[in-house]
Parts: sequence; structure tokens; C-alpha cells
Amino acid sequence: MAIIDQPLRAARTEAAATHPAGADPSIVAWVERLALHATPDEVVWCDGSKPERARLIRDMVDAGTLTPLDSEKRPGSYVARSNPEDVARVESRTFICSEREEDAGPTNNWVPPSGMRETLHGLFRGAMRGRTMYVMPFAMGPVGGPLTRYGVQITDSPYVVVSMGTMTRMGAEALAQIGPDTEWVRCAHTVGAPLAPGEADVPWPCNPTKYISHFPETREVWSYGSAYGGNAILAKKAFALRIASAIGQDEGWLAAHMLLLKVTNPRGRAFHVAAAFPSACGKTNFAMLQPTLPGWTVETLGDDIAWLAPGPDGRLRAINPEAGFFGVAPGTGRSTNPVAMDTLTHDVVFTNVAMTDDGDVWWEGMTDEVPAHLTDWLGEDWTPASSTPAAHPNSRFTVAAAQCPTISDDWDDPQGVVVDAIIFGGRRATNVPLVSQSRDWAHGVFMGATLASERTAAAEGTVGELRRDPFAMLPFCGVHMADHWQHWLEVGAKADAAGGAPAIFQVNWFRKDADGRFLWPGFGENIHALAWMLDRIEGRVEGVEGPFGVVPAEGEIDHAAAGVDDAAWASLFGLDKAALTAEADDAAGFLDSYGTKVPAEVRDGLARMRADIDAL
Repeated sequence: MAIIDQPLRAARTEAAATHPAGADPSIVAWVERLALHATPDEVVWCDGSKPERARLIRDMVDAGTLTPLDSEKRPGSYVARSNPEDVARVESRTFICSEREEDAGPTNNWVPPSGMRETLHGLFRGAMRGRTMYVMPFAMGPVGGPLTRYGVQITDSPYVVVSMGTMTRMGAEALAQIGPDTEWVRCAHTVGAPLAPGEADVPWPCNPTKYISHFPETREVWSYGSAYGGNAILAKKAFALRIASAIGQDEGWLAAHMLLLKVTNPRGRAFHVAAAFPSACGKTNFAMLQPTLPGWTVETLGDDIAWLAPGPDGRLRAINPEAGFFGVAPGTGRSTNPVAMDTLTHDVVFTNVAMTDDGDVWWEGMTDEVPAHLTDWLGEDWTPASSTPAAHPNSRFTVAAAQCPTISDDWDDPQGVVVDAIIFGGRRATNVPLVSQSRDWAHGVFMGATLASERTAAAEGTVGELRRDPFAMLPFCGVHMADHWQHWLEVGAKADAAGGAPAIFQVNWFRKDADGRFLWPGFGENIHALAWMLDRIEGRVEGVEGPFGVVPAEGEIDHAAAGVDDAAWASLFGLDKAALTAEADDAAGFLDSYGTKVPAEVRDGLARMRADIDAL
């Protein structure tokens, strides 16, 4: 039963009277119920057109929500400054409302659906008074593609409408795909800031009370109080990962927090690679890799989310369900990610970055030289002597993926791309080697299930403390995490039976020496490890076995060409028996926290690792 499930009034509301011709009656009825309950002043059905976007941006400029940037330095681009209390995803206010608590698992906040529906029903009553309700039909994936899924989001935030127009295929074409037999995800959002008659609005309305609630069985997302990022752009983490992980579990495919690459070797063979990295592990840099190894080319298909499903031949194919990039600005610069900087030259909405005096943007890490004066993300004067950062650490850019100069010509192929390799990678100062390959699919699932990173200064908790982040999905899995692992095992087994599942690898760019210096240069030099992985798939290198699977044999990677001497290279693969025993003990405790649902194959992976360590 839907949250808003009251009888319809006899009189037709504006929602029904103004809907586009051909809109499915199920959508019209849902919108009408919401309009009757949230009482907006107006209901607008979005068509996703350029004039619509221009009109919304013009209105937000007039309202003070957006500030235009210099039309020559950054044409078509704007800066938004959020409420300082609304700057990031709010994991503590994010809920999985499955019918059974055990289906949410120990890593999610669970509230019974009936209780959450009652809460949201009260919060949404009159929540859009004085505002416009926007209705946004959208496609996750190329419109009409076999892997594509559809949704409809309502919102009272024009900022969210513009963001959804960038991040999804939003508008009339998506609406036309939703018929009587089409399943679609219901996404309801309000900033929770109704306006009394004559009351002046603020540039960034929001509410201190926040809920981001997911109903896996009924395919619904309800968000209240925030206008920021994944809290409000519900197609992103909410639909594309939390709800999609439940849909995929039911339908036999995988929703993954993974970037997608196309890599072509010097012999002209192209591979498609999916890679999962937790935060602060170089995900965006890898998605836009500029290889230093001659003859290799790398193209971008996606920077954040991939859906993997069996194709007609049974092999796993992947799509990037998004149409844009919603990237973290700080740390992105010419020296770290020139491709990203070239993507951001025009038609970008920046949020919570600083502005230069000549009408451009700036954030920490963008340039080596720090400007003498800026307007910071709060709209205040800022100089290098200021005690606070100029840009918020979670400041963002929203830009169309098609603007990326390394975007692959098959990035939006409706059929998806065949996945040749899957990579897991964390930030580890010790223990984990630069690159290794799983022995088989089940061992690869063990790698993904026990994936870990050491906390950085920007993360909650003690710096250096190990944080397990299975499949880089810890905040984003809408089902019990151990059920997610079992689902990976089942999907892989079917792909193997159909002719071959992707090879699975693990990488670690962040190993350090005794003085705390990184042993591996990273960035473009990561192509050396990537080339070894793809050469393994072609059978061109053999590798040697170890506790982490198969690692490069001597001479299989020219580490000197990457600027790494013999001693550093040996350290990148060094094995310390005591440290590895502690590593295995930590992984065992982590798996035990999931109880009896942990698949036997995952526990077998740990047992094999222990045996290999004991044999050292």
C-alpha cells in the first residue's frame, strides 16, 4: 500500500487536468494523490527540454539559488550555495523499510514500513504549500534499452529538477516508455518548507528533520527535508543502488557501486572493466585514467554506478544507468585529473565551491597556486589566511557525461557492454599487494565481501583504522549484505555456465614504506597493473600464487617504467605473516557479524587465505 492512499476526490485536480497526453493512468493517479496531500500551488509535468531547463535556471538565478559564472570563463555554468546544515548524504537518517527486519540486515537502519508510512504521511501533509510540485519521469539507462528501468520523481525543488535533468534521461521520452505493464519506481521528495501566503522564500529551503526512506518490496523512495545530493536526487544512490539491489536480487542481475572503463591494448583488443572503490580510493581518477604506457587507450563509460545483467548469450553485460557525473570537487585539478577539468569547462552546476573575483570557481586542490581572495562556499570573504576551507569538503559538480572528452562511443549502448574484468580496490598502507587476481568467481566474491580501507582524516573514526566496505556498497545496499554476496555467487555461477564470468582482481594503489611514503606513483601509472590484468585474461602472463590469489611473476610488469625501483616493487608485494594473520582474524570477526547468512563460499575463501598464510 502506498504512503498516500486516500480516496480520490470527485473533482479532478490540476495534476490530472494538466498531465501530458499518453501518461499512464497509474502515474496520473499517484501524482494526484500526492498533490491532494502535499497541497502545492501548482503541478508541472517536466518534459526534459532545453527551454524548460533554461527557464528553471533563470528562476533560480532570480531567487538567489544560483549565481551565474563568467560567460567566457565558464559558459552556461552556475554556483549554488546550500544551507550549511544541508551539505551531504545523511546516513543516520537513511532507512530501509523492508517488511522483515532481517532483510535489511545489520548494516542498514530499519523501521517497519507501517511506522515509516505513518511518519511520512504526517510530514508530507501540506509540505508543498506555496510551492510548485514538479513531476519528473526518468529512465535509468538508455531509453528503450533492455537493462533500463524507469521511475517518476516528484519534488518541490527546481535545483533537484535541473540536477535530475543532468543525471538521468528525464522527460517526455521516458514517460512514453511507461505503460500499463511497465514497472516503475515511485520517488517522492519535498524540502519540507511550506510557505504561508505572502511569506518570503529563502535561496535554499530545507528542514532540520530529514528522512530518506526506501521500501524495497513496493519499489518506493520517500525523502523529506533535504535538497542535497543523494538525499534528494533520488535516481542516484536511492534508486540506482538501494532499490536496484532489491530489484536485481529478484530479477537476476546486479546493481553495483562501480565505475566502467573501456580499455584497448596495443594489439587493438578492447576490454570493458568494472571497478569498485570505496571513498578516497581514487575512483574518479581511475574512471578518467590517462595511461602512461604506450599503445594503451582508456575511455570512460561511467564514474560511479554500473548495472550488470546477463545478455542474450548469458555473459554479463553492463550499463551506466546515469547520464551525468555528480563528482566531488576538492582534490580535482589539472595535476590529478585533467580529463575531469576538461569536462567542467561549460554547462556545469557547481554546489558549495568557492568563487574567484573574476567570476570563476575554485576549490582546494584545483590549482597549485591559491588565489589571494575568494568568496567562499558560505558567501563570505576568504583569503589563504582564513582558518576554514574555501570550498566545502563535499562540494560537488553536476555535469553531463557526454561532455567528458574520454567518453567511450559505446557508453550509452542500449544493449550494454560485455564485462571482461571486475576490480575491487581499497586504501591500504600494508598487507594488500598492488594487484592480484582471484582464483575463481567465488574467491572474487570473498575479495569483494572483505574489501577494506583505512580511514582518512576526512572520514569518521580513528585515522588508519580499518573499515570494511564490502563491494564498496556499505551505505548503499538495500538488502541484507550477506544476501547480496549470495546473489553475486548465483549470478556468477550462471555466467560461468553460459561461457565465462568476468575475471576478478584486487588492487591497492596506497601501500606505504616504513617512512609513510607511497610506494606506487598511481594516477596514469596504474595502467601497468591494469595491463597485467588484461594480459592475464588473454593468457599472455602466468603470475604466481599467494595468499591473495595470483600476483605478477618476476618481469611481468616493467615497474622501472613506472618509476618504481626494485626495493619498492618488492615491498608492494611483501608478506608479513603476523600482520596477515591479524588481517585474517579481522576479516573473520567481520564475517561473524553477519551471522549464519554468510555464504559457505565466502567462509571457504577465508579458510584458504588462512592456510596460505600458515604455509608462509
